[in-house]
Amino acid sequence: MARIPEDELEQLKREVDLVELVRAHGVELKGTGDSLLGLCPFHEDKNPSLVVTQSKNLWACKGACAAGGSVVDWVMRTEGVGFRHAVEILRDKLGMSPVEEGFDSGSARLPSPLTFDAPDRVVLAQVVDYYHAVLEQTPDAQEYLKRRGI
Repeated sequence: MARIPEDELEQLKREVDLVELVRAHGVELKGTGDSLLGLCPFHEDKNPSLVVTQSKNLWACKGACAAGGSVVDWVMRTEGVGFRHAVEILRDKLGMSPVEEGFDSGSARLPSPLTFDAPDRVVLAQVVDYYHAVLEQTPDAQEYLKRRGI
């Protein structure tokens, strides 16, 4: 997989309007000047804790989740995608071509193997089952455990 050139990554961070992305996610931003405030969409928020700094094109939550970052981080968090997919979404916004042929910037999220609203013991059992299944399908990991006598 091709590496994303640093200058292109910086271009995305500079040219994609973070305020537009945040508002498109349904966050009402208020304020004047460089810093805008809104309710953080990543946790229960009654008082505005999300700060968007327009001059730097950065965001930060000063509340419970304490998350923050650039437009790439915003897309990763709001869309539930990885770094590479977030970059492709942002490239598409600017009308840039994909980094490499065959990469589908519109690909769907992978389904979660967990039921997040289940009781803790059920989620824990799902995590154990998931890692057990992955272990069974990974010969290198099985060999490692054999070498260690586990």
